[in-house]
Amino acid sequence: MAQIAEIIKYEGDNSTFIWKHPCEDFNSLTQLIVHESQEAIFFMNGQALDLFGAGRYTLETQNIPKIGKFLNRVTGDETPFHAEVYFINKTEQMSIKWGTDSKVQYIEPTYGFPLSIGASGEMSLRAEDSRKLLLKLVGTENFLGQQKLVSFFRSFLMSRVKTYIAQVMKTNAINIFEIDENLTMFSDSIKNLLINDFADYGISLERFFVTNILKPDGDRQYEKSKELHFRQYADIAEAKLRQQTDLIYAQTEAQKVVIDSQAQATKRAQEGYTYQQERGFDVATEVARNEAVGQFTNMGVGFGTMAGVGGAVGGMVGGMMSDAVNNAQQPSATPTNDMEAFKAKIEKLTMMKEAGLLTEEEFNNMKSQLLSSIL
Repeated sequence: MAQIAEIIKYEGDNSTFIWKHPCEDFNSLTQLIVHESQEAIFFMNGQALDLFGAGRYTLETQNIPKIGKFLNRVTGDETPFHAEVYFINKTEQMSIKWGTDSKVQYIEPTYGFPLSIGASGEMSLRAEDSRKLLLKLVGTENFLGQQKLVSFFRSFLMSRVKTYIAQVMKTNAINIFEIDENLTMFSDSIKNLLINDFADYGISLERFFVTNILKPDGDRQYEKSKELHFRQYADIAEAKLRQQTDLIYAQTEAQKVVIDSQAQATKRAQEGYTYQQERGFDVATEVARNEAVGQFTNMGVGFGTMAGVGGAVGGMVGGMMSDAVNNAQQPSATPTNDMEAFKAKIEKLTMMKEAGLLTEEEFNNMKSQLLSSIL
């Protein structure tokens, strides 16, 4: 006796991909309800026949054209027949976790070291081709949920994901120490490679996220490359810091010179002499130390040559010249070489002229007297 089922509808939860209704024998007056984001497939005698989208259907042979030819007898609306109904949930199912079951071996593109890493994350899947999914993965099963689907894909997923991880790392030259900041690009690249693999089974890979990279801490090659990476940026940072320090030091020294110059200028203004007069005093001091005043006195050079130096400097120059004259009056050794002595005196005269202590005319007169003294 055929079992009558008045209503056939989906009774699974949202973590289910495919659910088979328990009723298998029902009359053609049975009502079929298919919700939004669902599809229903009729099986008869082991063959997948009609597919129904969202809506309410009265199961009659007129509404199920592919079933009609399988009926052996028709007795109005009371004709019983044997069939199976599978519901396919086409909503996007998120937060499906995945992870590599072993380390991925690859050559680190930046430093060329062989390294091994692990990866894990989440993905979201959606049933795209109901018939393909049902025929390839479900068969005679009554139920296909997230965990069972992932178990079906585990070996397939691991072999593909590990290959794609190494491929993406190499193709995009992703440095293992910079991978965290490239996780979005990394995830999208792997997802694009996986799309066709899932599509072969009627599944749409909606989203794919790499959320964690397991780095080989403690591995000799990894630690060596980590040190190289650190030194690369540490040396640059150290060089920049040293450059900034040197610049600050140079600016400080330059500012000190400016401040010192300003102080010297203020001092000269207060004491009544100029920088040129100060330089003349320095030259006169040097000449006096070389005991040239005695020779200048003999050539008619008196204290009048210091007339260009005024104020406190003039007094200091006068005192220095007086000491030099007194020293010059003491007996001194006769030069053993008149030419060397002459050259020394000419050089001193030249220094005094360049310092502004002698005019051109005075210089020439003294040079003539010096020449006369040795002829």
